[in-house]
Amino acid sequence: MYKTLTIMIIILPLASAIINGLFLRVIDKKLAQVIATGFLSLSTLLSLIIFNHTGLEGDIIHIKLFPWIVLEQFKVDFAIYVDQLTSIMFIAVTWVSSVVHIYSLGYMAEDKGIVRFLSFLSLFTFFMLMLVSADNFLQLFFGWEGVGVCSYLLIGFWYSKESSNKAAIKAFITNRASDFAFILGIITIIFYCGSANYKNVFLSTGLLSNTKILLQFSILDIICLLLFIGCIGKSAQIGLHVWLPDAMEGPTPVSALIHAATMVTAGVFLVARCSYLFEYSPIVLQFITIIGGITCLFAASIAIMQSDIKKIIAYSTCSQLGYMFMACGVSAYNSGIFHLVTHAFFKALLFLSVGNVIHVVHEQDIFKMGDLRNKMPITYGNFLIGSLALIGIYPLAGFYSKDSILEASYSSGSLMFIFGIAAAILTAIYSMKIIILVFHGKTKLEKDIFEHVHEPAKIMNNPLILLVAGSFFSGMIGYYLLSMDKPNGYFHESLFNLHIYKLLINHPPLYIKLLPMAVGIIGIIMGIYLYKSSTVMSFPHRLESSKNIKHWIPRSSHGMTFFSKMAPFRLIGNILYNKYYFDELYTYLIVKPINCLACLFYLGDQKIIDRFGPNGFLRVVNYFSVLTGKIQTGYVFNYALYIVSFIVVTISYFVFTFFQK
Repeated sequence: MYKTLTIMIIILPLASAIINGLFLRVIDKKLAQVIATGFLSLSTLLSLIIFNHTGLEGDIIHIKLFPWIVLEQFKVDFAIYVDQLTSIMFIAVTWVSSVVHIYSLGYMAEDKGIVRFLSFLSLFTFFMLMLVSADNFLQLFFGWEGVGVCSYLLIGFWYSKESSNKAAIKAFITNRASDFAFILGIITIIFYCGSANYKNVFLSTGLLSNTKILLQFSILDIICLLLFIGCIGKSAQIGLHVWLPDAMEGPTPVSALIHAATMVTAGVFLVARCSYLFEYSPIVLQFITIIGGITCLFAASIAIMQSDIKKIIAYSTCSQLGYMFMACGVSAYNSGIFHLVTHAFFKALLFLSVGNVIHVVHEQDIFKMGDLRNKMPITYGNFLIGSLALIGIYPLAGFYSKDSILEASYSSGSLMFIFGIAAAILTAIYSMKIIILVFHGKTKLEKDIFEHVHEPAKIMNNPLILLVAGSFFSGMIGYYLLSMDKPNGYFHESLFNLHIYKLLINHPPLYIKLLPMAVGIIGIIMGIYLYKSSTVMSFPHRLESSKNIKHWIPRSSHGMTFFSKMAPFRLIGNILYNKYYFDELYTYLIVKPINCLACLFYLGDQKIIDRFGPNGFLRVVNYFSVLTGKIQTGYVFNYALYIVSFIVVTISYFVFTFFQK
């Protein structure tokens, strides 16, 4: 029975996508909405049943569906593998996805492409479920690329907008760059292990770690590094993070799904799933810790200086993903997954609450809002809960999960613990920035717009109760599960580490236990001071710049700001506002050279090869055809002249040839 239920969890979203996708031109919109939301809701209920069976009772479900790739010495089955790790991912993915589906019925109600949109959402969910339930690397790659394709379709859903198309292409290309390394990692695994199956590969860890190929680096180090580079792109870590903020061009429900439970979490899941490999590659684990720690601080610092409400939360996602990788880097995979799940709830809550605001005021610039708390009290309450969970305030979910990560990094002696604490302060500051500038103070909206501000339809507000519940209770439940008397707590053997971190979860030093929330409260106080007082740090959202950064002068209707009063702060403010110039750097190092190369090839192809090749031959043929066409005059005496001339030339030729002999 449980095997059938497991298959249904995965098949239901696929069935919804196929039905609505194939019949989108003829199917009734109401029926399409019932199918999409009904199938996803059923999948969520089944996930809870499987969680109880697999997660709590400890049983593992392994279903071989059919032979997928069969070669002489290599075989891969298309199979479903559900252990404790998979079952918790099932809940996170289906729970958030079902809420997003229901929410979309209101948010996209006036959009003519709502059926197509629901089809894409369901397909996205299917590929993510396929990714987390795979029992081999090739099937995981199938789901991995599937969510990439669906993200392209959803980010560029409003294809008539040029900015949406560019954002979709940027996301797709950036992920392909990291996926190239991921593919190389899988190929290396198959080459050395002769199998893509998780179990067989994990059993070969000793062989891989003892095979040295470059100085002190083993094959296992190379494999882990290649796999993690794939994760850097998919999970938007520093260097390959540039696609994630631009992904905000898609509809807000898409942002919630991508940032909360799908796609960006795939990288964290992969590292956790491959803990049996990464544990024997300490140098790569150190690299993961460093990348995660730097990303969480780097992204949080950028978020402070942004004015687009969705982009602030997008950088928040980058930052929180950094926390997750930092946990995995210090072998606290259980804490990383714990934060992944809690983050799924409160980040989806934040995005959908923001969606309510955007849906009503049709504006994303927080400096143009204000005083919405009385007009939208439910949305305000939801956003406040999500923000406090993000900051890590007791008893919300973020308090437990972020606390466990910082405890683990402290216990490991990693310097990244300091980065995590600093990022926690910045997280509280930019969260308060949104709350104060959007929901408090005087409104900057036009009078006509502000007077008509109201709560959106119930179909958009009611489903958020499920996310509020997750933001409250997932932390407590996760704390209990991690405290279970087993290695890695609830996760047991689905995760592996050589040095079992108990995360001091039962007897932590009090100051370490309280430090994350303490710095969060400090950040809240700083945020209130900076954005509520007369010294509002409303760094301008428009900059008048010259080529020399020393002459960059910030100007806005908000006047001189905290960052613009002193030259060093002005420089820092510009750097943060411009996101450390990563986009500009890639433009100069990659985009422009490629464009120059493309122009060179264009000149060679169009001006030389085509001009003197096929086009030149065509011109010669056209010339002679025109010349020949002039002979066809239609007059008999002209034709008689041609005939006589031909006869004379022919006779002359033969006579000349005869006398030559």
